Amino acid sequence: MKLRVLSYNIHRAIGVDRRFRPERIVEIIESHDPDVALLQEVDEGVPRSRELNLGRELAQALGYEHYAIGHNVKLRRGRYGNATLSRLPILRERNIDLTIGIRKRRGCQHTLIAVPGLGGRLRRLEVFNLHLGLSAREREKQVGLLQRAREFASLPFSVPCVVGGDFNDWRYRLRPFFVNMLAFRSATGGDGRSERAMATFPSFFPQGGLDRIYFRGPLRLVSARRCRLALSRVASDHLPVVAEFEVL
Repeated sequence: MKLRVLSYNIHRAIGVDRRFRPERIVEIIESHDPDVALLQEVDEGVPRSRELNLGRELAQALGYEHYAIGHNVKLRRGRYGNATLSRLPILRERNIDLTIGIRKRRGCQHTLIAVPGLGGRLRRLEVFNLHLGLSAREREKQVGLLQRAREFASLPFSVPCVVGGDFNDWRYRLRPFFVNMLAFRSATGGDGRSERAMATFPSFFPQGGLDRIYFRGPLRLVSARRCRLALSRVASDHLPVVAEFEVL
């Protein structure tokens, strides 16, 4: 089967024009029609986003029956984190804490998704939706925490796996960890030398490839692209990236 995955830091649905417009996020995601959408900076109960449960609102507006929300940052009123929306059943989910010391709280939303296989048998797809910190050293420690998390550490290389999100990795320092050490492949490019990752930030004049999708196991990359809708340049400060796979 084909599997389309989108990763998008939606910036709480507050655009570069400082307006809260969740309908713009809905339109952008809808235009790509992903099977699985990995969203970062998703509010719940925060005044700036009308105190909505934004993950649930987006799932309902887009017709995703299955979704999981991992809250990382608590505010005076409300909280925010990552959300994974899926057209396929989510069998298990947990928010993995990637916070380093007293730095801003960060996390990775893990979901185990049931994917139809040959003969009607269900196969497992392991998905990790993360948002890493702003300093290089912090990000390296966070990837170490992810590697040691039980959901990741016990994962056979033969199981389809996708890791996506906002890596904040301007200089490609995390790519060798995923590609050389953990046998992932990059769907969104970028080796830090001859090949640049798809630039996604800032959305109105993209320079940095912060939003990425890595994959491993019996998945074949069919295509990958960043969103080129004019609306996406104002709806958030990041552009979404989309990768389509064939599950082997």
